[in-house]
Amino acid sequence: MTERVVLAYSGGLDTSVAIGWIGEETGAEVVAVAVDVGQGGEDLEEIRKRALACGAVEAVVADARDEFADQYCLPALQANALYMDRYPLVSALSRPLIVKHLAAAAKDHNATIVAHGCTGKGNDQVRFEVGIGALAPDLKVIAPVRDFAWTREKAISYAEDRNLPIDVTKKSPFSIDQNVWGRAVETGFLEDLWNAPTKDVYTYTQDPQQFQPADEVTITFEAGVPVALDGERVTVLQAIQRLNELAGKHGVGRLDMVEDRLVGIKSREVYEAPGAIALITAHQELENVTVERDLARFKRTVGQRWTELVYDGLWFSPLKYALDAFVAETQKHVSGEIRLELAAGKATVTGRRSGSSLYDFNLATYDEGDAFDQTLAKGFVQLWGLPSKIAAKRDLGAR
Repeated sequence: MTERVVLAYSGGLDTSVAIGWIGEETGAEVVAVAVDVGQGGEDLEEIRKRALACGAVEAVVADARDEFADQYCLPALQANALYMDRYPLVSALSRPLIVKHLAAAAKDHNATIVAHGCTGKGNDQVRFEVGIGALAPDLKVIAPVRDFAWTREKAISYAEDRNLPIDVTKKSPFSIDQNVWGRAVETGFLEDLWNAPTKDVYTYTQDPQQFQPADEVTITFEAGVPVALDGERVTVLQAIQRLNELAGKHGVGRLDMVEDRLVGIKSREVYEAPGAIALITAHQELENVTVERDLARFKRTVGQRWTELVYDGLWFSPLKYALDAFVAETQKHVSGEIRLELAAGKATVTGRRSGSSLYDFNLATYDEGDAFDQTLAKGFVQLWGLPSKIAAKRDLGAR
């Protein structure tokens, strides 16, 4: 029986060329797998046809947009996942979902090898291969671009020699990865840290300095899940899509940062994530209202570690699963509404209300009706500072 390779297929030059090249080099049949995570672009059926025309024996296409939003973006939202306190895990979230579909396709089509188009410099090679190792440890993995020095020039020459149905002239000056949660742009002139991004870097957002009247939006959460915008019920996918449009109009979610990659180098990345940043901003504020102080403090530590695990390709790891359970527990009372003002590149919270609120007006007010017994504060302060005071006396006496 002929060996089969399952290829993570984007429909672009490199993965289209990889279909025939893998077949020639290994003698294996190639099954192409394309997954829609809200990246836009071509119709899935066109991508399927191209894969077959390039020599794939089978082409699997999956509309995984709702799955991506519900099972990958939502956990990131509930963890307030911001790598290095800024980046909302655009690519890192989509890779484990793609891996899941690759592993399923390998099982369905009796494949023994998985292939991807990642380079040896990036994080995605780790995410694909560690993920495959967790879900289907018996599968082998090949990476033509990394393992066989497959350059763009070689890919173009290969496509032209074999008349593959792929446009080999279209070349972006950037390397771009995008999905419904956001868009990542790198390489080209951005590799010089002194160069400012030009207007053509951005597509998800408009210029935040271009004046337009502010917009307001009220986001309703139920147990940490965004369920309505301005009172209209939405799915998680719809919430992200609509906020991408609304917040993107005001330039919300633009990031230009130098990032610590898993492979040990620093890279300059430009991101656009208007919907993600708007949702995380609202969710963080609702947690401020509804989550008890010590739980909230510890959750920030957990959220940071959760984010690092996902960034580092360990979505399918025991620690990640355990942290998932903790985060889910913290969301029980994260219900209510947050009002955001969207303007000039910022999503600003202007209103909060919740039936699960821990904010007590009568305790917080300084006006008439104040229920806080201030006579208790003096003793509390003395006891709270007592260990430091005793230590200070000892240290001063030793000098």
